[in-house]
Amino acid sequence: MAQLSPAGISAVQDIAQRHGFSFDAVQSMLQSVINGNGSMAQFSHYEFGGGGQWMQGGMTMIGDMFNNYLKGRVDNLCSELSRIIYNTNLFVTVAAAPNWWGPDLNYPNSAGGQNGMRYAWFSQARRLAIEANGQVIVYDTLDHNIGGVSQQQSGGYSVTFSSQYGYVDLSRLPVVSINGQPTLVPAPAPAPAPSYTPSYNNSNNGYSNNSYSYSNAPQNTFAPANTSAPSSVGDSDIFASIEKLAALQSRGILSEQEYASKKADLLSRL
Repeated sequence: MAQLSPAGISAVQDIAQRHGFSFDAVQSMLQSVINGNGSMAQFSHYEFGGGGQWMQGGMTMIGDMFNNYLKGRVDNLCSELSRIIYNTNLFVTVAAAPNWWGPDLNYPNSAGGQNGMRYAWFSQARRLAIEANGQVIVYDTLDHNIGGVSQQQSGGYSVTFSSQYGYVDLSRLPVVSINGQPTLVPAPAPAPAPSYTPSYNNSNNGYSNNSYSYSNAPQNTFAPANTSAPSSVGDSDIFASIEKLAALQSRGILSEQEYASKKADLLSRL
């Protein structure tokens, strides 16, 4: 039971005196009424005839079932305790424990946990807090809109989160603090900008507006043939270059005209 405040002790003493019960008995019943949300109580104390039940506006039962006088006293006691728990500050106010993510962040947009790991995401502050193995790490989420966090333990412990960009490893995010202490870990290098590669459509002799491919991976590029290259370049190197040109043309990176021009340039060196 929580510690009674001075006002709570005084109230319990006064009630005990007026109802003819001991301080210990009234304090025990007070806890039972609180556990019943002020509308019922399940108690066990010898001063109340042993074990019994009380329900507001209902029947009161005690162990000494034929002792109607004691039953009436118990009912009156519970009714008064039910009233004072809502009108009197009976207990010492204890300061709320700080949130595990620290005092710098308020209310998370989403929070959860699994297998000894828990997280909290703060949209406005652009922060993601992760607690695992007794360590709290706060990340800068940049422009990610967190949709969930998953934990993978196959091949080593790792945590990833999902955003509008898909699943992203936390190691790609800047670390703001570890256990409340600011860190000087540099921000990771930014991901390469998405590249758009138009595919050439022969049917309309031009570029199609709706046939673009998106990729974050670096695109393969073919360096133009060096016209000043020495004439000792082997025939096998020239044919290998022509094969690469053909592959690029089939992927739409080179047009037919570009492919024919570069192929002719290479063949002129044979």
